[in-house]
Amino acid sequence: MKAIAIGADVSNNDVSTSKSLIENIEKDLYKLIDLGARNAALTNITGDDVVISAFVEDSLLETINQGIINILRDNAEDIGDVGGISDNPKTAGEGVSYAEAVIQQDRYPDAVILAFDTYGGEPFVGDAANSAIDAATGMKNLTDISNKIKDETKKIPGVGYVSNETDDPIVVATIEEIESVGIISSAMIGAALGNKNIYLVERGTPANIIPGSAILSATAFMNGNIIDLAIPFHQRTKILR
Repeated sequence: MKAIAIGADVSNNDVSTSKSLIENIEKDLYKLIDLGARNAALTNITGDDVVISAFVEDSLLETINQGIINILRDNAEDIGDVGGISDNPKTAGEGVSYAEAVIQQDRYPDAVILAFDTYGGEPFVGDAANSAIDAATGMKNLTDISNKIKDETKKIPGVGYVSNETDDPIVVATIEEIESVGIISSAMIGAALGNKNIYLVERGTPANIIPGSAILSATAFMNGNIIDLAIPFHQRTKILR
């Protein structure tokens, strides 16, 4: 079984995601359950990017991935990143972002999803995402974490190819014990924020930042529920006097 996440800019502007787009995507998530996904949710809303995540059996990976793309395409205000997908790596363009991580078969699936949104494809965002991956790697009770972000054309199972111009990365980590969700996610968030011009935002916050920066959202996907980790992380990192 795997935790998968696909992110895309399908908004009609470069800063925010409309309420109607969010509602329309959420109304269609039942289609992923009908296709066999164990759970599915609109986990991250980061500036003008949305991320649909699901827990799926390995045999259904390609089917669910294509189902997510269909939902994004059907509800898009602007075809945006979905239009960059190609069957041929040579013609692929800036497309959807993808991440997956393994879930142990004897564990109930819990996942942490980080999603980044750039305004102008700021190149440092890949380093920020990779910092989060490095921070979590090897931690106790981490089952798996998605592959590092690379400057190359990528094949998404069941979907097609996207080019190295794809610029809003996603990181997915699967975690075995509920008590470790906070420990591992905090390490990931902290590492990402240590990079220049990366700002943590609450789920659904517009990208109201100085251009040249990027924003980050962080959610826990547990038992089919979404927890916006930005809120407790902000509270826990307040300096006590």
